[in-house]
Amino acid sequence: MSGARCRTLYPFSGERHGQGLRFAAGEFIRLLQVPDGGWWEGEKEDGLRGWFPASYVQLLEKPGMVPPPPGEESQIILLPPGWQSYLSPQGRRYYVNTTTNVNGYHAAGTPAHPPETAHMSVRKSTGDSQNLGSSSPGKKQNKENTITINCVTFPHPDTMPEQQLLKPTEWSYCDYFWADKKDPQGNGTMAGFELLLQKQLKGKQMQKEMSEFIRERIKIEEEYAKNLAKLSQNSLAAQEEGSLGEAWAQVKKSLADEAEVHLKFSAKLHSEVEKPLMNFRENFKKDMKKCEHHITDLRKQLASRHAAVEKARKALTERQRDLEIKTQQLEIKLSNKTEEDIKKARRKSTQAGDDLMRCVDLYNQAQSKWFEEMVTTTLELERLEAERVEMIRQHLCQYTQLRHETDMFNQSTVEPVDQLLRKVDPAKDRELWVREHKTGNIRPVDMEI
Repeated sequence: MSGARCRTLYPFSGERHGQGLRFAAGEFIRLLQVPDGGWWEGEKEDGLRGWFPASYVQLLEKPGMVPPPPGEESQIILLPPGWQSYLSPQGRRYYVNTTTNVNGYHAAGTPAHPPETAHMSVRKSTGDSQNLGSSSPGKKQNKENTITINCVTFPHPDTMPEQQLLKPTEWSYCDYFWADKKDPQGNGTMAGFELLLQKQLKGKQMQKEMSEFIRERIKIEEEYAKNLAKLSQNSLAAQEEGSLGEAWAQVKKSLADEAEVHLKFSAKLHSEVEKPLMNFRENFKKDMKKCEHHITDLRKQLASRHAAVEKARKALTERQRDLEIKTQQLEIKLSNKTEEDIKKARRKSTQAGDDLMRCVDLYNQAQSKWFEEMVTTTLELERLEAERVEMIRQHLCQYTQLRHETDMFNQSTVEPVDQLLRKVDPAKDRELWVREHKTGNIRPVDMEI
């Protein structure tokens, strides 16, 4: 895909990234590198180069392709290879790159431009667009289609249309952990992300225990090699002679060779299995801590925004009630003071409505940001888990390979022993020994008188 062109959908400041590429919405960028992970490197028309989130741009099908005129974008939706499109219950189109797990929300095929911030909001808020500042009781926010559970707004089950999964062909983390779950001990609820995080932390603990297991295996090998080397120096049966003596000496030498094989095996276990497991675990631990703190802070912010909405809603109700009372007083007695009170009450009611609308907007922004980070973070957790399992599998395969090699080397140390044992010739040994140690071959005779 290098060399292709893309068009920016949202402004990106790049201030939080040392090599970030700053751009505004609607610019064109030539792609230089498109690695996995959701960050691409590109070059703008003015020659500036840098990195940017892949979800901030729309890839053009061909390097020279001209974007459609305004107003016709909804009729032409060109998706590059690897991208899939789904429709949300609110009518917004959601794109998922099955290769890089980049995602973004769009409405009716047109990019949804979020506010100009350092982070893109992948889902536009679905808050009520009615004028909450109005004093009319008939213009209150419509809440029948949504329910709020632990400060998170969900579609009401009775009115919710069928939702498309973000990754319909997989049992992906990003689709199944939005709601909270009751604590098995009955002490409250546990966020879906916390459940995911516990699984990842359990995986980290399992990896630590595997490393400890390999370390114990290394100790056994080292101790075994030490005992073999010590036994090979033993002088027992050193006086055996002949071809059998040679075979016996080879038996003792094979112990020294085998000890060296096991020492090499333990060294390779340390460098090729135990050490990589420990290093990966440390990096895994850092990634987990970063993900945990970020999502936790966003969830706390969401709870704070929800509390502010409820407080503003209560204030609006009180202001409207006060306005109704003042209006009733006007019907009873007409006076300048009563009219002034009504105007003041109406201003306060309007202000309360404006405050509620502002709080709802802030809540929707917080929930959109939480939604975005939940998607990207759960996909990252999913990637880390797959990477962890694959890494452990590969190193366990390396362990079994080393074991096979050790068995082969051990077999090679006893092959000379087998060869010498096949050459043992008791008759030949007796002949050689007799030739070397004979004292005379004249037999005694009977004594004569």
